[in-house]
Amino acid sequence: MIDGRGGGGKPLTYPGIEPYEHGMLDVGDGHRVYWEVCGNPRGKPAVVLHGGPGSGASPYWRRFFDPDAYRVVLFDQRGCGRSTPHASEPGIDLSTNTTHHLIRDIELLRTHHGIDRWLVFGGSWGSTLGLAYAQAHPARVGEIVLFSVVGTSRREVRWVTRDVGRLFPEQWQRFRDGVPLSERDGDLAAAYSRLLHDPDPTVREKAAIDWCTWEDAHVDIHGEGKTDLRYADPVFRMAFARLVTHYWSHAAWLDEGQLLRDAHRLAGIPGLLVHGRLDISSPPEFAWHLAQAWPDAQLHLIGGVGHGVGGPAGTELLIAATDRFARQPGGHDR
Repeated sequence: MIDGRGGGGKPLTYPGIEPYEHGMLDVGDGHRVYWEVCGNPRGKPAVVLHGGPGSGASPYWRRFFDPDAYRVVLFDQRGCGRSTPHASEPGIDLSTNTTHHLIRDIELLRTHHGIDRWLVFGGSWGSTLGLAYAQAHPARVGEIVLFSVVGTSRREVRWVTRDVGRLFPEQWQRFRDGVPLSERDGDLAAAYSRLLHDPDPTVREKAAIDWCTWEDAHVDIHGEGKTDLRYADPVFRMAFARLVTHYWSHAAWLDEGQLLRDAHRLAGIPGLLVHGRLDISSPPEFAWHLAQAWPDAQLHLIGGVGHGVGGPAGTELLIAATDRFARQPGGHDR
């Protein structure tokens, strides 16, 4: 999808580029966040918010931006990727890893790089974080580009951990049966989070495998049993499962419906929302309601695709948006 080509043979994304600067930022609480900057040092600032939580900032995120026009800041959120401490470590304490901590980290990165305002680009969990950040600091956001738009509400978490099992009954039963009988009718994300911190490494590893197997099931709209190759890495698998269950079991520490309730804070910020119409993991309902509450945003529902960028059509929309916004003033260096 990222490496594909459009109908005229033109690459869908910009060529891969390498960072011209990178480092570790001490954000407090014992955390050091890895960051990198790509593109034009004098270009329009943009910040990339990866998914997961816990996926890390992969190189493909760089390719949504014209490297001559943008100064792109990417970072690995607390506990994942190259940031430390890593959520895969035994005995890790995640109490200082919350949405509000990440919002503060984004602001620290902005001031560290001397940026006034920037474009916010994110997908999946990164869309939740992007909206929460923009609503907390609207004066620091020039534009917003999001795909697979989710709010990480308790309703959405219940859907993806329980209700969507009606579409995948066999896979969901295995997922549910991965927790003790006494916890199978409760909060499955919380139950898995507890197992992932069990003193017994065998229990922890089985929980990580069971969780990631379920992730593979509900993101595959074709039921072909495709496996995300990242889950083969036990370090990635453990950190990812721990962070997702930690955030989901707390509904991202946001009030229920908060991101829709506070959408008025985005007034005047132009945005693009891209969502797969067949996104089983995250049905388009939230994205649609958000677009109603945020008149400055354009919503594109892409037919025939599920969770992710949205195939070639979605990719072209995202690139067109960053190209268009590159021509608008959205921030400057000190």
